[in-house]
Amino acid sequence: MTFEPASSSFPRFASTVRHYVAGRPNYAQALIQTVADHLHLTKQHRLMDLGCGPGWLGIAFAPLVGQVVGVDPEPAMLEAASALAATAGVDIEWIEGSSYDLGPQLGRFRAVAIGRAFHWMDRAATLRTLDALIEDDGAVLLFNDVRPDVPQNTWYKRYSEVVDRFTNRSVGFAPERLRHEALLLESAFSQLSRIGVIEQRRVPVERLIDRALSMSTSSPEQLGALTDQLVQDMTTEMAPFASDGHVVEVIESQALIARRR
Repeated sequence: MTFEPASSSFPRFASTVRHYVAGRPNYAQALIQTVADHLHLTKQHRLMDLGCGPGWLGIAFAPLVGQVVGVDPEPAMLEAASALAATAGVDIEWIEGSSYDLGPQLGRFRAVAIGRAFHWMDRAATLRTLDALIEDDGAVLLFNDVRPDVPQNTWYKRYSEVVDRFTNRSVGFAPERLRHEALLLESAFSQLSRIGVIEQRRVPVERLIDRALSMSTSSPEQLGALTDQLVQDMTTEMAPFASDGHVVEVIESQALIARRR
């Protein structure tokens, strides 16, 4: 069994930022609203977007709460987040830092949202720290997305095979680690529920290429001269599934809501 890293080092995502913004699927807005309703979020509440990347969660929640604080260790991600927030017309405080920098100086929060970043953290230690920062009736919110096994998603297996061919597994996290739910059940936030919203989207093949290049294990920094080969292989492999340069993706945006008992 592999447990949490003792180091506070994080993979660098500077070379992935434009690909991340262009290619990663955003969370369904209906899910954001449903979670806000579930937690009775109001303008009296503060929310943290931890490991915020380009700030999608913070930007989505900003109109529903009084203040949002976004935290990420990658300056280039925070620069992208700031630009996206300005375009969306929302005011968010962006802080360069990681889960290791959390402390009382940040104040108290109704909720801490984490999207596709919890696996990079010392999860048990982060949950202990968040216990002191989250209000008594607040929550940890873990967001992710999955693809239901439906005919529209037939292309996804081929997509994953291409990405796997170019993956540098030495920079990833151990796949045998405990699931998030196991860590949460042993934490202060052991009351768990999950909400999902399913959507059908048309995605340009170019955006799937961006999605592949947005991963820490298959980023342009990792691939170097092989980047062009990934682009070529992905274009070729996706062609049988595409119509007018697009594939149909059925995606379920999920939120795992963890509260105290």
